[in-house]
Amino acid sequence: MKTEMFTELLGSAHEALAHAQGKRSLRTTTLPLPPKSLNGRAVKRVRAPLHASQAVFARYLHVSTKLVQAWDANRRTPEGPARGPPHTATTPPRVARGGWRGGVDRRGHA
Repeated sequence: MKTEMFTELLGSAHEALAHAQGKRSLRTTTLPLPPKSLNGRAVKRVRAPLHASQAVFARYLHVSTKLVQAWDANRRTPEGPARGPPHTATTPPRVARGGWRGGVDRRGHA
């Protein structure tokens, strides 16, 4: 093992020991809770004020149209990284104002 790496590792071990003995406090970060999962009706309620088709909504969220269709039909619920975006889609930057130029119209046609 290289001397520099060993010295860094040993220093880290000393810091961990100092923390365990209560001689050092570590920086902690409190993260917010993840948003609650949405059901199909809730996804539709988010999508309705935007007047966005399933295809346009899917494009905005960078997910497939099939996935948004499954959400709307209550066959699936947003999971993982997709849990947050439907909540935030209530105020998308340019989609709500009709200024989004993502290559699809409101019906999802290119």
